[in-house]
Amino acid sequence: MPEKEVIERARRDAQEGKAPSTQAGEFVREEFEHVREGKHGARSPQQAIAIGLSKARRAGVNLPPPRKGRTSQKTRSQATRDLRKGRSKTKTPSAKRSRAVSNALRRESRSSASHSAISAQARRSARKRGSTRRNKAAAKAARTRRRRG
Repeated sequence: MPEKEVIERARRDAQEGKAPSTQAGEFVREEFEHVREGKHGARSPQQAIAIGLSKARRAGVNLPPPRKGRTSQKTRSQATRDLRKGRSKTKTPSAKRSRAVSNALRRESRSSASHSAISAQARRSARKRGSTRRNKAAAKAARTRRRRG
C-alpha cells in the first residue's frame, strides 16, 4: 500500500497537468526508498520500477500499459489488470498472497536500488532511445536547470 504522501504528491502532479509517467514516478521513487530502507529487496532495478508502476496504476494513475512489441504479453495484461483495479472499487487483497509476495521480496538483494544500479539502468534505458530523443531530453533538462538556478 503506497504511503499517503506519495499518493498526495501524485495527485498534485495530476492537478498541475503533468504526464501520467511523472505521476507514476512518485511511486517508483517510493519503491526505491523501500528497498534502500530494507523494507524488502528487488532482483533488479527493473523489478523495483515494475512494482512502482503497478502500485501507481492500482492507485488510479492513468498510465497506459506498454505498447505491443516493447514487453511480453503477460506484462501487458498485468498492466491492464492493474489499470482496471485502479478504476474500480478495490477490495482488500488476499492476506496469504500478500504475505507470500512480501516474504519473497525480503529474500532479494538490496543493491538493486543503489545509486550506481539506478544510474546504469537509466543509461541503458536512454541508449534504447534514438539520439534525437536523447538530445531533446538533455536540452529540456538544461532548460529546467536554468529556470531553477
